[in-house]
Amino acid sequence: QVQLVESGGGLVQAGGSLRLSCAASGNIFSINLMGWYRRAPGNQRELVATITSGGNTNFADSVKGRFAISRDNAKNTVYLQMNSLKSEDTGVYYCLALERYPYWGQGTQVTVSS
Repeated sequence: QVQLVESGGGLVQAGGSLRLSCAASGNIFSINLMGWYRRAPGNQRELVATITSGGNTNFADSVKGRFAISRDNAKNTVYLQMNSLKSEDTGVYYCLALERYPYWGQGTQVTVSS
């Protein structure tokens, strides 16, 4: 079992920045990949960014060049730095940890006002 606790969401104006954090606990030693997905109103959950235990990253095309993902293995925490935010980045952001099974956080709301 893996438990994920997210933080850092909020309301920001377009062009601003936010940093999301996701702290993992439990059976963390088998976590290979961590990342972030989001669900915009009326849409399905979609990939934002992922990072492997080796540091390989993957980003959705819509966030490339604006978002960065990093991982602190000592703190078992993954971060999503979001810059140049747009109104279309609004949604609920979910942390993912992939161990034997996928584990999801409870979600944190990000609202970008135009």
